Amino acid sequence: MKKVLFVVLAFFFVSVCKGDEKSDKVKQLFDKISSEIKAQYAPDRRVKTYEPFLEFAKDGIILRGSTTEPEAKKALLKAIADNKLNVADSMKVLPDPSLGDKIYGITALSVINFRYGPDYDAESATQTIMGTPLRILEKKSGWTRAVTPEGYIAWVTSGSIQPMTEAEYMTWSTSPRLIITMYYTLFRESPSESAAVVMDGVMGNIVRADGESGDYYKVILPNGKSAFVPKVHATCFEKWIDSRNPTPANIISTARQFVGFPYMWAGTSIKALDCSGFTKTTYYLNGVILERDASQQARFGDSISVANNFAALQTGDLLFFGSKATKEKRERISHVGIYIGNGEFIHSATSVRINSLLPEAANYYEGSTRLVRVRRIITQIDKIEGEGILTIKNHPWYFPKK
Repeated sequence: MKKVLFVVLAFFFVSVCKGDEKSDKVKQLFDKISSEIKAQYAPDRRVKTYEPFLEFAKDGIILRGSTTEPEAKKALLKAIADNKLNVADSMKVLPDPSLGDKIYGITALSVINFRYGPDYDAESATQTIMGTPLRILEKKSGWTRAVTPEGYIAWVTSGSIQPMTEAEYMTWSTSPRLIITMYYTLFRESPSESAAVVMDGVMGNIVRADGESGDYYKVILPNGKSAFVPKVHATCFEKWIDSRNPTPANIISTARQFVGFPYMWAGTSIKALDCSGFTKTTYYLNGVILERDASQQARFGDSISVANNFAALQTGDLLFFGSKATKEKRERISHVGIYIGNGEFIHSATSVRINSLLPEAANYYEGSTRLVRVRRIITQIDKIEGEGILTIKNHPWYFPKK
């Protein structure tokens, strides 16, 4: 009896090992195919999602995961078939069809944090502020993957945004709106300084206008709640948009308002800013939407020479620091600041501060030797439709056509 049992167990373990070995080979082949397709169709996770994986079930192998690129999935399925892998397709093309028409969204809190994965342990990616329009891609265990107006893709806690149907989104976007113009404010339950707080607000937040009461505006927050905000803290969004004039002087004037504000990785609000979050926020408050990261911002605008002791630079130019390209490696952009003239620039590093590019200056920035390139943004605003440097006024998410 023991001998028979031993033979049975031995056969079982051999079968399992052979099955595991086959699964490993299939997975290795799949990973190789998938990696090649990712490199071709979705090399940058910040703007394109491509996350396929195989599930080895009792009744076969299932392709799961998601992507924003239909052509990537098509290429993957073809490669799977060409390699004679028997795989059942259950991979989603985003937005997830199960969302129905609720693929529109509005940032519902003063500032919300996005991460690269649906978990608090995941790396911080970016932020959006109240009233920022979003596109929802999928939901998972209390998290939502969404796209920001500049095309950045990341995960946020689902309670931080207000999902909407297209009709609800159009109602929001075409209604009279207000924008917060003070550093900070409080939305209250009634038009009184002693009233209970409904929510906090920061500069740049957008809410719906819903009337007036004395020195207060009545507003509707993105989550549908009514509240009141002091009139001196807000103004008509449409009038504010029309008043934006992103001249070099206005850019620098805005940037100087944040001297001493704290640095925070992935910060893109006045509560705390990383280097590219600082440049992005400065331009946003002048009516211009920049790309999210320094390496992305560095791709747009007119290229300016840094020779002749920076004589060609103008105020408002973006300065990019990092390492120059060599035969062995590509250029790497790791920091950005805004030129303010006379060899000085303003940037967020530990805090928002002013440093000099000139070695003899008392506030010399030691990283100046790593200056890689300079871009002039203001000459290219709205020049390339749909990408790069757009005004809020011409962005269809903020002002969709009725």
